[in-house]
Amino acid sequence: MTDDSSPWLIVGLGNPGPEYAGNRHNVGFMVADLLAERMGAKFKAHKASRAQVVEGRLGAPGPSSRRVVVAKPMSFMNLSGGPTAALRDFYKVPADRVIAVHDELDIDYGTLRLKLGGGDNGHNGLKSITKALGPDYLRVRFGIGRPPGRMQVADFVLKDFSSTERKELDYQVDRAADAVESLIVDGLERAQTTYNS
Repeated sequence: MTDDSSPWLIVGLGNPGPEYAGNRHNVGFMVADLLAERMGAKFKAHKASRAQVVEGRLGAPGPSSRRVVVAKPMSFMNLSGGPTAALRDFYKVPADRVIAVHDELDIDYGTLRLKLGGGDNGHNGLKSITKALGPDYLRVRFGIGRPPGRMQVADFVLKDFSSTERKELDYQVDRAADAVESLIVDGLERAQTTYNS
């Protein structure tokens, strides 16, 4: 059983820099930004890792709220494991309290899937984290769908959401942030029941 004093580490995956900000691949950063906003906090550079972090509490105020560290690795997506492992060690976070929030090609846009462990499904950010931590961490998978026609996957994930998708994007990011909060407060099974649409 995990010691309740240890925080949760929520890692939003993405690429640093304004040119990537609206990309499908950066939806993890978007969710992390919203969680920071909910905590009323601003990201700061973390000196022991190549990441920006926010520390605070999530969940309803009171005894059910949880201590969290929300992070955005600044190392580019395919090197996310190094900063994640450094933060895990710095904050002494057990593996079952690490949550990666990431884009997922094999799920339709607007669909969420929460799970513990599993493969990386060709996702370079997850590949890097799994190499650094092992596979047994939580994932909030944000569906972005498959590329249309013959478009290459790399081109698709590094493109901004379409204008149609953007109409719903705030709602979907908000829902993913809710799912993260539910995961830390209610546990995996209850959160899956609510959000694995």
